[in-house]
Amino acid sequence: MQKEPFVSVLIANYNNSSYIQQCINSLNSQTYKNLEIIFFDDNSSDNSLEIIKKFSNVKIIENKIQTKFGSLNQLNAFRKGIKISKGDLIFLLDSDDYFKNEKVEKIVNYFKNNKKAEIVFDYPFIVENKNIYTVRNNNKILKTYWPYIHPTSCISIKRNCFLEMLDLVSYEDYTDVWIDLRICLYSKYILKDFHIMSENLTFYRKTMSNISSKFKKFSKTWWKRRRQAHEFFQKFSQDNGINFNKNLDFIVTKIICKFL
Repeated sequence: MQKEPFVSVLIANYNNSSYIQQCINSLNSQTYKNLEIIFFDDNSSDNSLEIIKKFSNVKIIENKIQTKFGSLNQLNAFRKGIKISKGDLIFLLDSDDYFKNEKVEKIVNYFKNNKKAEIVFDYPFIVENKNIYTVRNNNKILKTYWPYIHPTSCISIKRNCFLEMLDLVSYEDYTDVWIDLRICLYSKYILKDFHIMSENLTFYRKTMSNISSKFKKFSKTWWKRRRQAHEFFQKFSQDNGINFNKNLDFIVTKIICKFL
């Protein structure tokens, strides 16, 4: 009889006390039961720890030292989380997001049916105020180096692959490049494989405190963040022997940023 993979769900939290209950309840309601929950709290100033300690089945990491950069703190959360985890498969989750009840079971089955898959992406439902809408992958008019970037909570990855990936993408100079883009580029250019579960299995929350709200499309901060993403990929390519050619998106972004 085939052994069921053990799953570790790594949760990164900072001051998301309002959403923790829903996040953890979605994991405790999973149809797939062979899992552990690891909750990394990044020195929250709200009552996050008070809430999470009510759940007896959650392993808690209390971090007291953080940087001023959310992207680096998120990387640190998952690095620390995997050190105490035991899972064959790693599911990433931001604490203001939550899973559909059958997500873990469906992703595990995908891995079991696709032996060569190292990373699996799913699509989100966007939760904005009281509205929920579905995301589908749309073809981009301007060709970029990366495809649709699946949010962090939509990423599941085999343990050994995750450890290797962290070693290759953890540049600390690119503070506006979050782990979702880093994993996306690793999957496309290092693994040269992109496995997408074409279902919406994750609820991704958008709020005014959400990092994405600070980068309104075509705003000054949006263009500067995009430039940094290009610079990250250029460095990543050089370090990993990837052929890097400046495309139209790269050139347009650089030109626009000169005038900002």
